[in-house]
Amino acid sequence: MRRGRTQVIVAKRTGFKSGRAAAPYNAWMTYRGRFAPSPTGQLHFGSLVAALASWLCARHAGGRWLLRMEDIDPPREVPDSARGILDALPAFGLVADEPALFQSHRLDAYEAAFEQLRERDQVFPCWCSRADLAAAGGMHRDGRCVAAPDPSRAPAWRLRVPDVEVGFVDGLQGPQRQNLRESAGDFVIRRVEGFYAYQLACVVDDAWQGVTQVVRGNDLLDSTPRQLWLQRCLGLASPTYLHLPLAVDAQGRKLSKSENAHPVDPRDPLPALRRALRFLELPCGMEANHPEALLSQALAHFDPTRLPHCSERLAC
Repeated sequence: MRRGRTQVIVAKRTGFKSGRAAAPYNAWMTYRGRFAPSPTGQLHFGSLVAALASWLCARHAGGRWLLRMEDIDPPREVPDSARGILDALPAFGLVADEPALFQSHRLDAYEAAFEQLRERDQVFPCWCSRADLAAAGGMHRDGRCVAAPDPSRAPAWRLRVPDVEVGFVDGLQGPQRQNLRESAGDFVIRRVEGFYAYQLACVVDDAWQGVTQVVRGNDLLDSTPRQLWLQRCLGLASPTYLHLPLAVDAQGRKLSKSENAHPVDPRDPLPALRRALRFLELPCGMEANHPEALLSQALAHFDPTRLPHCSERLAC
C-alpha cells in the first residue's frame, strides 16, 4: 500500500537553501535568464524563437542573459554544432552577458549532486530493461527495481519519486499540476553509460548560474515538475517558468523534427529574425536594416504577458 499523497505547490521563487549544489549568488538577485541549446545541429527557427524570447524577457526586466551549452549526451551531438550555434547568435543581435557555460565542463558538480542524493537514499540502482517495465506501461514506480541486480553490467540510477502532486503557475501556459508518481515515476538521473541525465544537469546548472526565470519551448513543460521536485530534493531554489508555443510545421510536427527545419542563416539574419518576431506577435520592423535596430524596436513594444498564450503555433 502506498503512503498518502503529498501535495507540493510551487508558487514563487524562494531563497536558496543550504545544499552542495546551490549557486554562489545572493538569493534576491536581479533577473537572470538563459538560453540552453543542445549541440544536435545548427541553430534552427524553433531555437531562434526560444533564444529571442529569453533575450527579450531578460532585457525587459533589466537583467542578464546567459548561455549554456547542454553538451552531456555525446551520442546525440553533431560535430561543430556547439560552436556553430554560439557563433550564429551574435549575428542575430543576441549577445550574452557572460561567457557560455558548457555542461561537459561541469561533471564534478553533477557528481556532487548525485552523491548528495545517494547519501540521503533518494536514488537507487536499476537494471530494468524496457521489456521488464512493459507491464507497468514503461514506467518505474515505488523505488524498487523489477529486475535482479546484475554485477556484470552497470546500472542506471533513478530518483525515488513518492506519490506527490507538483503544481506551479507557468508564465504563459497558466496553472499546471502533475502527479509525479503517475506521470513520470522513478526517473533516471544517471544513465547506464554513466552520462548524467538532462533533468539533473539542468537543475544543478540553473542554480549555479542563478537563473531566476526559465523561458523555453512548450515541449519541456512536462519536464518542469520533475525539475521542481529535484530542486526540492537538493535544497535549491526554484526559478519561475515561461513555456513558449512550440513552432510546428503544417503537419503539426515539432519544427526541429520536420524535414522543413533548415538552419537559419546568420549571414542574412533579418528574414529569420523578422519571422521569429512575427511568431511572437511582435513588430518586425520592415524599415530596420540591421538586427540591433530590429531588436530595439521589438523591445520597446515587448510585454511578456502579451506573448501568445497557446501550446503550439504554425511557423510560417
